[in-house]
Amino acid sequence: MNNFTASGIYLEQIETHGYAIIENAIDSDLIFDLMADCYRINPHFSLAGIGRLNNLQIDNTVRKDKTYWFDGSSNAQLGYLQVMEAVRNTLNRTFFMGLFDYECHYAKYTQGDFYKKHVDAFKGRSNRVFTTVLYLNSPEKGGELVIYKPKSKGIEIVIKPTAGTLVLFESERFVHEVLPAVDNRYSIAGWFRKNASISGIIDPPR
Repeated sequence: MNNFTASGIYLEQIETHGYAIIENAIDSDLIFDLMADCYRINPHFSLAGIGRLNNLQIDNTVRKDKTYWFDGSSNAQLGYLQVMEAVRNTLNRTFFMGLFDYECHYAKYTQGDFYKKHVDAFKGRSNRVFTTVLYLNSPEKGGELVIYKPKSKGIEIVIKPTAGTLVLFESERFVHEVLPAVDNRYSIAGWFRKNASISGIIDPPR
């Protein structure tokens, strides 16, 4: 169901740059099924929030996308999670990272939706280690992912959404944003996490 986990090229990209961009990473049949799953649950997408758990807030000046967290309710979701489990194991074997689990949600950007500059993890305060973005469709305009150079306002790379392309990058290291969408843009945003449980507090929560 994936075309890249047997190749070490993306691992070399991560080691060298801290991110990797893999075109045609996921089998086209699975991409089709994931897109169909988005259409199935379309009425249940909800406005995305900022923060976690009790600190979750809705702020449409920061982001306006809609999301649906994976709940294992379709074979497409289970198939994608299986691919990501293989990636998690490969990352652990290669970089000895102790990645504990993976969480993800569908993301839908309609015309004018955006997500301003942010990081997915703050140093020493989060268990998110690697961010992943899988594109499910190929909008003609808008919705580009901009990744900024570490400790700089300069742009590292601008990635145009293309169905089947998978992006991985270090969550603490890279500030990034999603430019306003023109055409509808569907993707899966996910995070490989480490086990940050301390003092009897379970993190990731079960």
